[in-house]
Amino acid sequence: MQEVSDWVARWAHLIRPGGSVLDLACGSGRHLRWLAARGFAVTGVDRDAEALAPLAGLAEIVVADLESGPWPLPGRRFDAVIVTNYLWRPLAPHLRDSLAEGALYLHETFADGNEALGRPRRPEFLLRRGELLEIAAGLGVVAYEEGRLEAPARIVQRIAAQLGAAAAPALRGGAGPGG
Repeated sequence: MQEVSDWVARWAHLIRPGGSVLDLACGSGRHLRWLAARGFAVTGVDRDAEALAPLAGLAEIVVADLESGPWPLPGRRFDAVIVTNYLWRPLAPHLRDSLAEGALYLHETFADGNEALGRPRRPEFLLRRGELLEIAAGLGVVAYEEGRLEAPARIVQRIAAQLGAAAAPALRGGAGPGG
């Protein structure tokens, strides 16, 4: 199993203890497992029912095609929404609507420039420069990074932001994220 993202591990302490977490496009559940082990009530959403099956005892599991089906959690609010290695721009309003007051939004995914290093390569799956800041407009930005990460080499953007929190100065620039 893959290790938990250092970005998720770094900012998870901002989630209300015992709070509810939405792990969107959770795949085999590396973050879902890690968060459940720390006492969070996790809901995992992915289209791959086979990948989700082993997670059924750990969390609420929702099998849904996020790109062609309806939003699977209408009206639900979470203390955190976590998205890693996934981008489907039409979901942005649903992500915001899924945040409870004070909730944490963590998003880390591939950005422009990654096409030179590997997959994904197609522009519709790569964030434009500063795009996560646009998606999180109106949230209090706790931290933001964009640049190159190693092991494996990739270009990413990542943000930690909270609904109802005052914005801290965002870290920006083309230098590689510190992780």
